Amino acid sequence: MSGKIHFTRQSAFAGALALCALAPAAEAAEPFALRSDTFKDGTLMPRKVANNTAGNANCVGENVSPHLAWSGVPEGTKSFVITMVDPEGRGGAGVHHWVAYGIPPDVTSLAEGEASKPSPKLVGGKSTQGLAVYAGPCTPPGSPHHYTFVVIATDFETTELPPGLTIPEVWAKLPGRAKAAAGLVGLFVKP
Repeated sequence: MSGKIHFTRQSAFAGALALCALAPAAEAAEPFALRSDTFKDGTLMPRKVANNTAGNANCVGENVSPHLAWSGVPEGTKSFVITMVDPEGRGGAGVHHWVAYGIPPDVTSLAEGEASKPSPKLVGGKSTQGLAVYAGPCTPPGSPHHYTFVVIATDFETTELPPGLTIPEVWAKLPGRAKAAAGLVGLFVKP
């Protein structure tokens, strides 16, 4: 065994949902759900969401973060966490494109492009690329990659987690603190 951890689209989302299973049942008027006006779950995302990193021929977009909106917020939610993972990136080792947290409970959407730059609505973590803001896909030609977006309702105070945490560091803090999770998957491949 090489000791590498291999992520799949299902394991990234299943891991977040498993953390929520440890939380006490929360009742909401409707199921906790995540959607986007930029793309539909399970479909190709538009080119504009791809990264625009200079010098990388696979970064062919404008790095515009997609619109995200969530509903059915569980009672007692104090803040939200959002993650974006490409489980096929880096040859199957995965790429953590974005993690944000400390999002207040009255914020239930982020406009298109809003997470591409620092925002007073959220605390930036640290992506695989070392960024605190959204970092779009730089998918090589070939098969589309699956970009899993997950929003997690938590009982963390908005200022409880320090800036700069990685996705694994945030995940480690979720047991017993996550109330529910919802996700959607966008596909991307270099055109």
